[in-house]
Amino acid sequence: MSSQNDVVDHPDGVTASADAEKLAALRRTKLAATTILVCCIGLFAAARLLEASLPGLGFVAAFAEAAAIGGIADWYAVVALFRRPMGLPIPHTAIIPANKTRIADNLGRFIEANFLAPGPIRAKLGEIDFAAMVSDWLADPKRSDGLARFITRLAPQAADAVEQSGLPRFLAARMNDQIEQVRLAPLAAELLGAVTAERRHQRLFDELIVALGRFLNDEQALAVMRDRVRDELPTLAGLFRADAYLVRKIVASAGMLLDEARDDPDHPLRLEFDRFVARFIEQLRTSPDYAARAERLKRDFLARPELSRMAEGLWQGLRAYVIEDAGRPNSRIREHLSGLLVNIGSQLAVDPKVRADMNAGFVAMLASFIDSQKSGVATFVAEQVKSWDLDQLTRIIEINIGRDLQYIRFNGMIVGGLAGLALHLGDLLLLAD
Repeated sequence: MSSQNDVVDHPDGVTASADAEKLAALRRTKLAATTILVCCIGLFAAARLLEASLPGLGFVAAFAEAAAIGGIADWYAVVALFRRPMGLPIPHTAIIPANKTRIADNLGRFIEANFLAPGPIRAKLGEIDFAAMVSDWLADPKRSDGLARFITRLAPQAADAVEQSGLPRFLAARMNDQIEQVRLAPLAAELLGAVTAERRHQRLFDELIVALGRFLNDEQALAVMRDRVRDELPTLAGLFRADAYLVRKIVASAGMLLDEARDDPDHPLRLEFDRFVARFIEQLRTSPDYAARAERLKRDFLARPELSRMAEGLWQGLRAYVIEDAGRPNSRIREHLSGLLVNIGSQLAVDPKVRADMNAGFVAMLASFIDSQKSGVATFVAEQVKSWDLDQLTRIIEINIGRDLQYIRFNGMIVGGLAGLALHLGDLLLLAD
C-alpha cells in the first residue's frame, strides 16, 4: 500500500511525470491555504489584544475571526471527502473511501448511459473515414503482399477445415435442391426467346443451308440417293438411266432453292423457320407434356452418379491445386491475391460511393458491437474501480481535483471574512441606536 505522499505508480513515464507535477502543485496550494489560515488566526489574536487601545482593529479582528472560522470549516469539508479529519471517527467523513462501491457502480452506469449510448457512438464513429484507412493500407504493395502471404499460408488449413466441416457436401445438396425447384421447360423457353430476339436464330438456318449444300455436293451421298431412286423406278426406266437424271434435277432444284433462301432474308423458307421456332418456344412455355418431359430429363440428369463423382473430383482437384500452389515460393494465388488487394485499395480511393457504403457498414457493425458489449464495459469499469486500493483511489482523485478543492478554502476565508465584517458593522449600528 502506497503512502499518501507517494506518487501513484504508472507504467507510462509521461503519465507518472504529469502526476508528480500535479502532486507538487497540490502541496503548494495546501501550504498556501494553511499558511493563510494560520495568518488569519494570528491576525485575530493580535487584533483582539490591541483592540482596547486601537478600536478600529475591531473590524480587523471581526474579519480575521470569521475568515479563520470559514477556512477551518472548508478545510474540514475538503478533508472529509478523502479521509477522516485528524483521524477522528466522525460520521459522514471519508466520503469517497466509504462509498467506493457505490461510486464504482455509478461510474460504470454513467459511462454506459452517456459515453456508450447509440447516438453519440454513431456520431463519433461517423467522423472516422474507415474506408480511407483501408484504402491507404491496401494500396501499399508491401502491406498487401504481406496480407496475401498470410492468407495463402492459411489456405491449406482452410481447405482442410472446409472439407472436414462437410461444407462441400452441404453446398452440393443445397444446389441440387435449388435446381430441383427450377421449372426447366419455361426456363428453356425464356432462354430460347432471348436467343431468337431480332431473328438471331436465322444464323442457325444459315448453318443448316451450308450443311445441306455440303450434303448435295457429296458424291457418296448422291450415290446413295441414286440407288434409292433406282429402286423406286420401273426396270425400263433404269435402262435409260432415269435415276441419274432425276437425282441431278432434284439436286439442281434443291441447290437453287437453298441459294434463294440464303440470299433472301424474307424467303418463305426463312419465314416458315421463324414460325416453327416460335411454335416450339410457345409449346415449351405452355405445354404440360413438354414440361413433364423436361422435368424427367432434369431428374434423370441429377440422379446420374457421374454427376456426383464429377463434383467431388472438381473439389478435390481445386483443393489439391490450392494446397500445392500455397507451398510454392512463387505462389500464383499469392501473386494474384496481392495484386487484387492493391487494386481494391486503389479503386476504393477513387470511388466515393463505395467508400460511403463501406463507412456506413463499419459504423453499423462497430456501433452494434459496442451496444452489445456496453454493459460488459460498464461492469468492467466498476470492477476495476472496486479493485483499486482505497488509498490509491483517494490519491488518484485528490491528485486530479484536489488543487481545485483547495481553492474552496481560499474562497471560504474571503467570504467568511466579509461576512464577519458585515456582522460586526451591523452590531455597531444596532448598538449605536
